Amino acid sequence: MSPRLLYRVLAVAEAITWTLLIAGMLLKYAAGVGDWPVVVAGSVHGFVFISYAITAALVGVNQRWRFPVIVLAVVTAIVPYATIPFDLWADRSGRLDGAWRTQATDDPRDHTWFGRLFRWMLGHVPVLVGSLAVLAVVIMAGLLLIGPPKLS
Repeated sequence: MSPRLLYRVLAVAEAITWTLLIAGMLLKYAAGVGDWPVVVAGSVHGFVFISYAITAALVGVNQRWRFPVIVLAVVTAIVPYATIPFDLWADRSGRLDGAWRTQATDDPRDHTWFGRLFRWMLGHVPVLVGSLAVLAVVIMAGLLLIGPPKLS
């Protein structure tokens, strides 16, 4: 899966889960069906939000985006549906072009400890996916320990 496709899948999934969360809030507050729609949609949205943020950072590092662009990519998940225009902008501006950087180039960043670790992780996809999944679960668990946002 290319960086472009991975990013696009998570950007669209993040927007879809915004729709689920908004629908859950309508069911709770307008239809009065109780808390369960917000709990379910909020949990799904929260996990996809975290997964999107991790993916945006991973793709941003791979594509050598400047740090403010990576931060902007993550911040777009806070605004409903903003990941879609960011995805279109990133694609049109060439920021999603290219494959995964599994080989060192002449770029000095490829010869740092982080560059070597990054390429190693890209070359060991099960380790990368497992590590990122654990990171997402740890973040989600930490946020659940803090407690859900109070909407009412």
